[in-house]
Amino acid sequence: MKASKNIVISLMLTIFLFSSCASYYQKSYQFQEQFSNGNIKEAQAFLISQKKAAEKKDRLLYFLDRGVVEQMLGNYEASNVYFEMAYLYNQDYRKNFKYDILGTITNPMLKPYKAEDHEVVLVHFYKAINFIQLRDFDAALVEVRRVNISLNDLNDKYKDKKNRYKEDAFAHLLMGIIYEAKNDANNAFIAYRNALNVYKGVYSKEFKVLIPDQLKKDVLRTAAKNGFRTELKEYESEFGMTYEKESQSDGELVFFWLNGLSPVKGEFSMNLARSEGTGGGLVFANESGAYNFPINISGQVNSSNEEGLADVRFVRMAIPKYRVRKPLVSNAHLLVDGKKMNFELAEDIEQIALAGLEDRMLREIGKSVARLVLKQAAEIVATNQNKDAGFVLSALNAITEKADTRNWQSLPHSIYYQRVSLTSGSHDVNLVTTGSNISKQSVDFKVEIGKGESIFRTFHSLESSLPLEQ
Repeated sequence: MKASKNIVISLMLTIFLFSSCASYYQKSYQFQEQFSNGNIKEAQAFLISQKKAAEKKDRLLYFLDRGVVEQMLGNYEASNVYFEMAYLYNQDYRKNFKYDILGTITNPMLKPYKAEDHEVVLVHFYKAINFIQLRDFDAALVEVRRVNISLNDLNDKYKDKKNRYKEDAFAHLLMGIIYEAKNDANNAFIAYRNALNVYKGVYSKEFKVLIPDQLKKDVLRTAAKNGFRTELKEYESEFGMTYEKESQSDGELVFFWLNGLSPVKGEFSMNLARSEGTGGGLVFANESGAYNFPINISGQVNSSNEEGLADVRFVRMAIPKYRVRKPLVSNAHLLVDGKKMNFELAEDIEQIALAGLEDRMLREIGKSVARLVLKQAAEIVATNQNKDAGFVLSALNAITEKADTRNWQSLPHSIYYQRVSLTSGSHDVNLVTTGSNISKQSVDFKVEIGKGESIFRTFHSLESSLPLEQ
């Protein structure tokens, strides 16, 4: 009997290890494959063919991915339609507490997806870029103002407010750039100064993103434009830089380079099987194998010495974790009329995502424990009524236990930028990218600059590694 019971335990452990390992990344592989390979029209066609997904529990992710794809195809108005749908749906989710209750008592993958904090913020970034391309700078400003409002709202809901991602430096930076495009030097200076303070604080300390040199130049330039002599001298001293008035130009090019792909969610699980009939022996299994631990358990239900399948219990607790995708492109620069301009890092989405999950890990463990307690209580009731029913429910609970492995997976790993002063007229622009495992690539752009005009361009280098364990 012991031998047959051990076989059953091993079999069930294998079942609930492998039945639960399919992540959202794997389930959405067809879209991910087309998107990550740069086949954006094919990725769009796949999403169009999956329109019913816009009515199901993963609809938020459908809206987000569709918004990204439409933007990359230059369909800025259509892109904003999907991002606005994502924004409104996520707002409605926050008001509907029944979703959280559903996730507490069942597998969280069964409830509608709720955006991560950084995902909420980046909706506004994408919408701002769309409005910029549509030359609606006022609407773009509304979106970047929403960023820190959203972060304040998100952090207010956490009792301890220990999240590191409380303010977004890139949002302030983008706001300053937009104000300058509107010839509003005063508000541009304020926005740049705010960005500077966030980079100096949490960004450099927690996310390893230093103050871009271009931002320092922007602070000095707008301080001089506004006649803020005291501030100009203070920042010159702080930066170790002397402001030099730039040669007269008619306009500028602002280029945002998005590199790589953000992490995808997997899960870490703890799996246990115990048999009361063998003195409370425990079998622990994880992704790497199974181990036996002779641990005595007392005070549990069904603690008789009868040896049978009804004595076997399975316990599984799953917790989400990120698997990173490393960019294969390591360097990029612009060639503008033959002049080389290097990009500077403005936002590290990978680091923000990892920090966000780490900051809320205790809350995630709490949710997993709450599910486990409810499932164990149900097993006790079932076992007291029928031992075999208790065994079946124990196995079923273990098999269905899963962390929420969904996330917005078409986001970039990081965002870089560069701004170039240009004379009015036509200019040839080349984006040159290199990496240790990929060949040098060049993407050509032709830009037409009008007098006093700011032109914006965005490009996403998608080449990334497969998801890696942290």
